[in-house]
Amino acid sequence: MNAIKEARQIITADPNGEESLTLARLVLALESEDDFPLASLYTLSLGTFSLAMEILKEWRIDRYYARKGKLLDVSYQAQVLAAH
Repeated sequence: MNAIKEARQIITADPNGEESLTLARLVLALESEDDFPLASLYTLSLGTFSLAMEILKEWRIDRYYARKGKLLDVSYQAQVLAAH
């Protein structure tokens, strides 16, 4: 399973979880080319941290990856839910 698909599943399964929100913020920062506080990655479990590193690799390799749209959608949704 690729990192983008795995991240989408994690965010969808628990959109209000801290790890999901951190992954969502990472994805949104990558897409918008905004700043992202790298220190927030250190709060992730080792597995999710590794996943975040894989997301960075995949994003760099192919910035226009077709499945990225679905991940962006659930990331936006998670951020909206967290704001309420």
